[in-house]
Amino acid sequence: MSNRAAIVTGASRGIGRALAEVLASERYDLTITARKPTALEEAAQDLRGMGASVELVTGDLTDEAVIQEVVRRHRARFGRLDVLVNSAGVGVAADAGRDVTKLIDLQLDLNLRAVILFYRETLEMLKSTGEEHGSALVVNMSSMAGRTASAGLSVYGASKAAVIAYTRAVNQELNSAGVKSVAFCPGFVDTDMTEFIRGQIPQQEMLRTSDVAEALRFLLRVSPACVIPEIVFARSGELI
Repeated sequence: MSNRAAIVTGASRGIGRALAEVLASERYDLTITARKPTALEEAAQDLRGMGASVELVTGDLTDEAVIQEVVRRHRARFGRLDVLVNSAGVGVAADAGRDVTKLIDLQLDLNLRAVILFYRETLEMLKSTGEEHGSALVVNMSSMAGRTASAGLSVYGASKAAVIAYTRAVNQELNSAGVKSVAFCPGFVDTDMTEFIRGQIPQQEMLRTSDVAEALRFLLRVSPACVIPEIVFARSGELI
């Protein structure tokens, strides 16, 4: 059995990979998942180079069976869960009235439904960790778009606002069991997901994945009595 173990979704690139690297540097063993096998294997090799034992599961998290397989393999290999990072997500720009049903479903299923299903499938392990040391941690990736309306990103923003609401609710349910949840709400971060906006926001003015990752390192160090339900990452001068 691992001493400390975590699951990170969307770990092949961007914020998810940066969060996985923080956990590896903090001596957590990892189960990582993403859709693209080549990129996921590259991430796994880097994390192993940092000293982590790594289980990788390639799959589409809009499929409930894939989520169950991720959790099954994590439990079989590591036997415990100290940190769950729900980082996988997708955003599709579309004006109201032009939304495509398939893309509506994709955003709601990956950004929100997958988060809910991961809680359900991992709750036994999270509660066991909470009973052990009072600080099982779940990080849910929301967005500034979930706090402030963004024209053209209505479905994405709605899914991310729901993540914030869900995080608050599960804190009320699970804090007494030693399970703490936090919603990360970053503005535009310099990743491939924000290429569409670089004509309006220069790349050098965007947040860095390391900005978000360092917040996780901080959360790993707070006492069991401290619950931080939401962290907002705003760009300099951005209205919040």
